[in-house]
Amino acid sequence: MSTAPNTYPRLLADIGGTNARFGLEVAPGQLESIKVLACQDFDTIVDAAKHYLKSIDNPSVAHAAFALANPVVGDWIQMTNHHWAFSVETTRQALKLTTLLAINDFTAQAYGISQLKDEELVQVGGTMCAIDAPKLVIGPGTGLGVSGLIPCHDGSYVALAGEGGHVSFAPFDNTEIMLWKYAKKKYGHVSAERFLSGSGLVLIHEALANREGIKVSNMTPELIGEQALSGKSALCRLTLDIFCTILGTVASNMALVLGARSGVYLCGGIIPRFLEYFKTSPFRVRFENKGRFDAYLATIPVYVVLAKYPGIYGVGIALENHLCKENV
Repeated sequence: MSTAPNTYPRLLADIGGTNARFGLEVAPGQLESIKVLACQDFDTIVDAAKHYLKSIDNPSVAHAAFALANPVVGDWIQMTNHHWAFSVETTRQALKLTTLLAINDFTAQAYGISQLKDEELVQVGGTMCAIDAPKLVIGPGTGLGVSGLIPCHDGSYVALAGEGGHVSFAPFDNTEIMLWKYAKKKYGHVSAERFLSGSGLVLIHEALANREGIKVSNMTPELIGEQALSGKSALCRLTLDIFCTILGTVASNMALVLGARSGVYLCGGIIPRFLEYFKTSPFRVRFENKGRFDAYLATIPVYVVLAKYPGIYGVGIALENHLCKENV
Protein backbone atom coordinates (compact mmCIF):
# COMPACT_ATOMS: atom_id res chain seq x y z
CA MET A 1 0.00 0.00 0.00
CA SER A 2 1.36 3.41 -0.98
CA THR A 3 1.58 5.99 1.81
CA ALA A 4 2.45 8.98 -0.40
CA PRO A 5 0.49 12.19 0.37
CA ASN A 6 -1.51 11.89 -2.87
CA THR A 7 -2.67 8.35 -2.06
CA TYR A 8 -6.36 7.45 -2.25
CA PRO A 9 -8.75 6.25 -0.93
CA ARG A 10 -8.90 8.27 2.28
CA LEU A 11 -11.07 7.62 5.31
CA LEU A 12 -13.13 10.65 6.36
CA ALA A 13 -15.49 11.02 9.30
CA ASP A 14 -17.71 13.71 10.78
CA ILE A 15 -18.44 12.68 14.36
CA GLY A 16 -21.08 14.56 16.30
CA GLY A 17 -22.72 14.04 19.64
CA THR A 18 -25.22 11.52 18.26
CA ASN A 19 -23.99 10.14 14.94
CA ALA A 20 -20.70 9.29 13.26
CA ARG A 21 -20.77 9.85 9.51
CA PHE A 22 -18.10 7.98 7.58
CA GLY A 23 -17.15 8.25 3.92
CA LEU A 24 -14.41 7.12 1.57
CA GLU A 25 -12.75 9.78 -0.59
CA VAL A 26 -11.64 7.92 -3.72
CA ALA A 27 -10.39 11.00 -5.61
CA PRO A 28 -10.20 14.72 -4.77
CA GLY A 29 -13.68 15.76 -3.63
CA GLN A 30 -15.24 12.45 -4.73
CA LEU A 31 -16.94 10.59 -1.89
CA GLU A 32 -18.34 7.09 -1.90
CA SER A 33 -19.91 4.69 0.59
CA ILE A 34 -21.19 7.32 3.03
CA LYS A 35 -22.73 5.66 6.07
CA VAL A 36 -24.18 7.03 9.30
CA LEU A 37 -23.55 5.10 12.51
CA ALA A 38 -25.02 5.77 15.96
CA CYS A 39 -22.22 6.62 18.40
CA GLN A 40 -24.01 4.85 21.24
CA ASP A 41 -23.76 1.54 19.36
CA PHE A 42 -19.96 1.43 19.73
CA ASP A 43 -17.72 1.40 22.78
CA THR A 44 -14.89 3.28 21.05
CA ILE A 45 -14.15 5.33 17.96
CA VAL A 46 -11.85 2.53 16.77
CA ASP A 47 -14.75 0.07 16.94
CA ALA A 48 -16.93 2.39 14.87
CA ALA A 49 -14.22 3.01 12.25
CA LYS A 50 -13.40 -0.69 11.95
CA HIS A 51 -17.09 -1.55 11.61
CA TYR A 52 -17.41 0.98 8.79
CA LEU A 53 -14.31 -0.25 6.97
CA LYS A 54 -15.41 -3.87 7.30
CA SER A 55 -18.82 -2.97 5.84
CA ILE A 56 -17.11 -1.72 2.67
CA ASP A 57 -14.72 -4.69 2.32
CA ASN A 58 -11.77 -3.23 4.26
CA PRO A 59 -10.10 -1.02 1.63
CA SER A 60 -6.42 -0.18 2.12
CA VAL A 61 -6.29 3.30 3.62
CA ALA A 62 -3.18 5.29 4.55
CA HIS A 63 -4.60 8.73 5.33
CA ALA A 64 -7.66 9.66 7.39
CA ALA A 65 -9.25 12.69 9.01
CA PHE A 66 -11.89 12.89 11.72
CA ALA A 67 -13.98 15.99 12.42
CA LEU A 68 -15.05 15.92 16.08
CA ALA A 69 -17.76 17.79 17.97
CA ASN A 70 -15.22 18.64 20.60
CA PRO A 71 -12.23 20.89 21.27
CA VAL A 72 -9.13 19.40 19.64
CA VAL A 73 -6.19 20.41 21.82
CA GLY A 74 -3.29 18.00 21.90
CA ASP A 75 -3.50 14.23 21.56
CA TRP A 76 -6.23 13.33 24.05
CA ILE A 77 -9.88 13.75 23.04
CA GLN A 78 -12.77 13.54 25.51
CA MET A 79 -16.02 13.92 23.57
CA THR A 80 -18.30 16.59 25.04
CA ASN A 81 -21.70 15.04 24.36
CA HIS A 82 -21.07 11.28 24.57
CA HIS A 83 -18.78 8.67 26.12
CA TRP A 84 -15.90 8.31 23.63
CA ALA A 85 -12.45 9.30 24.87
CA PHE A 86 -9.27 8.46 22.99
CA SER A 87 -5.71 9.29 21.98
CA VAL A 88 -5.38 10.40 18.37
CA GLU A 89 -2.00 8.69 18.04
CA THR A 90 -3.19 5.43 19.59
CA THR A 91 -6.21 5.50 17.29
CA ARG A 92 -3.94 6.05 14.28
CA GLN A 93 -1.89 3.03 15.26
CA ALA A 94 -4.95 0.86 15.96
CA LEU A 95 -6.32 1.63 12.49
CA LYS A 96 -2.87 1.13 10.90
CA LEU A 97 -2.86 4.57 9.31
CA THR A 98 0.06 6.71 8.18
CA THR A 99 -1.88 9.91 8.90
CA LEU A 100 -4.80 10.66 11.20
CA LEU A 101 -5.84 14.31 11.35
CA ALA A 102 -8.30 15.40 14.05
CA ILE A 103 -10.07 18.77 13.79
CA ASN A 104 -13.15 20.43 15.28
CA ASP A 105 -16.38 19.47 13.51
CA PHE A 106 -17.38 23.04 12.73
CA THR A 107 -13.95 23.79 11.32
CA ALA A 108 -14.80 21.00 8.89
CA GLN A 109 -18.28 22.43 8.31
CA ALA A 110 -16.68 25.76 7.46
CA TYR A 111 -14.33 24.22 4.90
CA GLY A 112 -17.29 22.32 3.47
CA ILE A 113 -19.16 25.56 2.70
CA SER A 114 -16.93 26.09 -0.33
CA GLN A 115 -18.24 22.83 -1.86
CA LEU A 116 -21.94 23.68 -1.67
CA LYS A 117 -24.15 24.04 -4.73
CA ASP A 118 -26.72 26.84 -5.04
CA GLU A 119 -29.59 24.39 -4.58
CA GLU A 120 -28.12 23.33 -1.23
CA LEU A 121 -28.59 26.83 0.22
CA VAL A 122 -31.79 28.68 1.14
CA GLN A 123 -31.42 32.41 1.77
CA VAL A 124 -33.31 33.95 4.68
CA GLY A 125 -33.10 37.73 4.45
CA GLY A 126 -30.22 40.06 3.73
CA THR A 127 -29.07 41.40 0.40
CA MET A 128 -25.77 40.64 -1.32
CA CYS A 129 -22.58 39.13 0.09
CA ALA A 130 -19.64 41.46 0.53
CA ILE A 131 -16.56 40.35 -1.38
CA ASP A 132 -13.48 39.31 0.61
CA ALA A 133 -15.22 39.45 3.98
CA PRO A 134 -15.47 36.72 6.63
CA LYS A 135 -18.25 34.14 6.69
CA LEU A 136 -19.89 32.84 9.86
CA VAL A 137 -20.75 29.15 10.13
CA ILE A 138 -23.06 28.24 13.01
CA GLY A 139 -25.51 25.47 13.70
CA PRO A 140 -27.60 23.86 16.43
CA GLY A 141 -27.70 20.08 16.60
CA THR A 142 -26.79 17.84 19.51
CA GLY A 143 -24.75 20.89 20.57
CA LEU A 144 -24.11 24.33 19.08
CA GLY A 145 -21.20 24.56 16.66
CA VAL A 146 -19.55 27.82 15.62
CA SER A 147 -16.76 28.56 13.16
CA GLY A 148 -15.80 31.14 10.59
CA LEU A 149 -14.01 31.48 7.29
CA ILE A 150 -11.43 34.25 7.10
CA PRO A 151 -10.36 35.39 3.60
CA CYS A 152 -6.68 35.31 2.62
CA HIS A 153 -4.87 37.48 0.07
CA ASP A 154 -4.67 34.61 -2.43
CA GLY A 155 -8.44 34.16 -2.50
CA SER A 156 -8.49 31.12 -0.21
CA TYR A 157 -10.05 30.96 3.25
CA VAL A 158 -8.80 29.83 6.66
CA ALA A 159 -11.37 28.07 8.86
CA LEU A 160 -11.41 28.95 12.55
CA ALA A 161 -11.33 26.34 15.32
CA GLY A 162 -13.26 27.50 18.36
CA GLU A 163 -15.95 26.69 20.89
CA GLY A 164 -18.32 29.61 20.40
CA GLY A 165 -21.33 27.53 21.39
CA HIS A 166 -20.17 27.69 25.00
CA VAL A 167 -20.16 31.48 25.34
CA SER A 168 -22.35 32.74 28.17
CA PHE A 169 -25.99 33.21 27.27
CA ALA A 170 -27.15 36.84 27.40
CA PRO A 171 -30.94 37.20 27.84
CA PHE A 172 -32.68 39.83 25.72
CA ASP A 173 -36.08 40.23 27.41
CA ASN A 174 -38.03 39.17 30.49
CA THR A 175 -38.92 35.76 29.08
CA GLU A 176 -35.28 35.02 28.35
CA ILE A 177 -34.31 36.23 31.83
CA MET A 178 -36.75 33.65 33.19
CA LEU A 179 -35.16 30.98 30.97
CA TRP A 180 -31.69 31.99 32.15
CA LYS A 181 -32.71 31.79 35.82
CA TYR A 182 -34.31 28.37 35.29
CA ALA A 183 -31.23 27.01 33.52
CA LYS A 184 -28.80 28.59 36.01
CA LYS A 185 -30.57 26.89 38.91
CA LYS A 186 -30.32 23.58 37.07
CA TYR A 187 -26.83 23.79 35.55
CA GLY A 188 -24.85 26.68 37.04
CA HIS A 189 -23.22 28.24 34.00
CA VAL A 190 -25.69 28.91 31.19
CA SER A 191 -24.15 28.77 27.73
CA ALA A 192 -25.76 29.55 24.39
CA GLU A 193 -25.68 25.81 23.68
CA ARG A 194 -27.96 25.14 26.66
CA PHE A 195 -30.81 26.56 24.58
CA LEU A 196 -29.57 26.23 20.99
CA SER A 197 -29.48 22.45 20.66
CA GLY A 198 -31.88 19.54 20.61
CA SER A 199 -31.79 19.29 24.39
CA GLY A 200 -32.05 23.09 24.51
CA LEU A 201 -35.39 22.99 22.71
CA VAL A 202 -36.64 20.62 25.41
CA LEU A 203 -35.19 22.87 28.14
CA ILE A 204 -37.01 25.94 26.78
CA HIS A 205 -40.27 23.99 26.72
CA GLU A 206 -39.67 22.71 30.25
CA ALA A 207 -39.02 26.21 31.60
CA LEU A 208 -42.10 27.66 29.90
CA ALA A 209 -44.27 24.82 31.21
CA ASN A 210 -42.88 25.37 34.71
CA ARG A 211 -43.79 29.06 34.51
CA GLU A 212 -47.37 28.16 33.54
CA GLY A 213 -47.65 25.43 36.17
CA ILE A 214 -48.01 22.73 33.51
CA LYS A 215 -46.55 19.29 34.12
CA VAL A 216 -44.80 17.79 31.10
CA SER A 217 -42.75 14.66 30.58
CA ASN A 218 -41.10 12.66 27.81
CA MET A 219 -40.87 15.62 25.45
CA THR A 220 -38.41 15.35 22.58
CA PRO A 221 -37.21 17.92 20.04
CA GLU A 222 -39.09 16.04 17.33
CA LEU A 223 -42.34 16.03 19.29
CA ILE A 224 -42.03 19.72 20.14
CA GLY A 225 -41.48 20.55 16.48
CA GLU A 226 -44.39 18.39 15.30
CA GLN A 227 -46.84 19.83 17.84
CA ALA A 228 -45.66 23.38 17.16
CA LEU A 229 -46.12 23.17 13.40
CA SER A 230 -49.38 21.21 13.48
CA GLY A 231 -51.00 23.73 15.81
CA LYS A 232 -51.63 21.11 18.49
CA SER A 233 -49.72 23.00 21.18
CA ALA A 234 -49.42 26.75 21.70
CA LEU A 235 -46.67 26.06 24.24
CA CYS A 236 -44.64 24.13 21.67
CA ARG A 237 -45.13 26.93 19.13
CA LEU A 238 -43.90 29.47 21.67
CA THR A 239 -40.93 27.19 22.38
CA LEU A 240 -40.01 27.14 18.70
CA ASP A 241 -40.44 30.91 18.38
CA ILE A 242 -38.13 31.52 21.35
CA PHE A 243 -35.58 29.04 20.03
CA CYS A 244 -35.43 31.01 16.76
CA THR A 245 -35.19 34.39 18.49
CA ILE A 246 -32.31 33.20 20.66
CA LEU A 247 -30.60 31.82 17.55
CA GLY A 248 -31.08 35.24 15.94
CA THR A 249 -29.38 36.95 18.87
CA VAL A 250 -26.44 34.57 19.05
CA ALA A 251 -25.91 34.48 15.27
CA SER A 252 -25.92 38.28 15.04
CA ASN A 253 -23.52 38.55 18.00
CA MET A 254 -21.09 36.21 16.24
CA ALA A 255 -21.59 38.00 12.92
CA LEU A 256 -20.60 41.29 14.54
CA VAL A 257 -17.53 39.73 16.16
CA LEU A 258 -16.32 38.34 12.82
CA GLY A 259 -17.60 41.12 10.60
CA ALA A 260 -19.28 38.35 8.64
CA ARG A 261 -20.48 40.45 5.71
CA SER A 262 -19.98 37.51 3.34
CA GLY A 263 -22.88 35.72 4.97
CA VAL A 264 -24.04 33.56 7.84
CA TYR A 265 -24.40 29.84 7.14
CA LEU A 266 -26.76 27.84 9.36
CA CYS A 267 -25.75 24.18 9.48
CA GLY A 268 -26.92 21.24 11.57
CA GLY A 269 -29.93 18.99 11.50
CA ILE A 270 -32.52 21.07 13.37
CA ILE A 271 -33.35 24.06 11.15
CA PRO A 272 -33.96 22.11 7.89
CA ARG A 273 -36.69 20.12 9.68
CA PHE A 274 -38.89 23.22 9.89
CA LEU A 275 -37.49 25.29 7.04
CA GLU A 276 -40.77 26.80 5.80
CA TYR A 277 -41.65 27.97 9.29
CA PHE A 278 -38.11 29.26 9.84
CA LYS A 279 -38.29 31.55 6.79
CA THR A 280 -40.99 33.64 8.49
CA SER A 281 -40.02 32.92 12.11
CA PRO A 282 -38.85 35.65 14.53
CA PHE A 283 -35.23 34.72 13.70
CA ARG A 284 -34.53 37.45 11.15
CA VAL A 285 -36.18 40.25 13.15
CA ARG A 286 -34.07 39.40 16.18
CA PHE A 287 -30.94 38.94 14.03
CA GLU A 288 -31.24 42.55 12.85
CA ASN A 289 -32.23 44.00 16.25
CA LYS A 290 -28.91 45.55 17.27
CA GLY A 291 -29.68 49.23 17.82
CA ARG A 292 -27.09 51.33 16.01
CA PHE A 293 -26.04 48.29 13.97
CA ASP A 294 -29.49 47.34 12.65
CA ALA A 295 -28.62 48.53 9.15
CA TYR A 296 -25.24 46.76 9.17
CA LEU A 297 -26.87 43.42 9.99
CA ALA A 298 -29.83 43.94 7.64
CA THR A 299 -27.51 43.59 4.65
CA ILE A 300 -25.94 40.30 5.78
CA PRO A 301 -27.52 37.28 4.06
CA VAL A 302 -28.28 34.19 6.12
CA TYR A 303 -28.24 30.81 4.38
CA VAL A 304 -29.76 27.58 5.67
CA VAL A 305 -27.49 24.74 4.55
CA LEU A 306 -29.47 21.78 3.19
CA ALA A 307 -26.51 19.60 2.19
CA LYS A 308 -26.42 16.31 4.09
CA TYR A 309 -22.67 15.92 4.56
CA PRO A 310 -20.77 19.22 4.36
CA GLY A 311 -18.60 18.16 7.30
CA ILE A 312 -17.26 15.11 5.47
CA TYR A 313 -16.37 17.15 2.40
CA GLY A 314 -14.84 19.81 4.64
CA VAL A 315 -12.65 17.42 6.62
CA GLY A 316 -11.41 16.08 3.28
CA ILE A 317 -10.25 19.59 2.35
CA ALA A 318 -8.54 19.95 5.73
CA LEU A 319 -6.76 16.62 5.21
CA GLU A 320 -5.57 17.63 1.75
CA ASN A 321 -4.23 20.92 3.14
CA HIS A 322 -2.48 19.04 5.95
CA LEU A 323 -0.85 16.53 3.61
CA CYS A 324 0.33 19.28 1.26
CA LYS A 325 1.99 21.12 4.15
CA GLU A 326 3.60 17.92 5.41
CA ASN A 327 5.03 17.32 1.94
CA VAL A 328 6.59 20.79 1.54
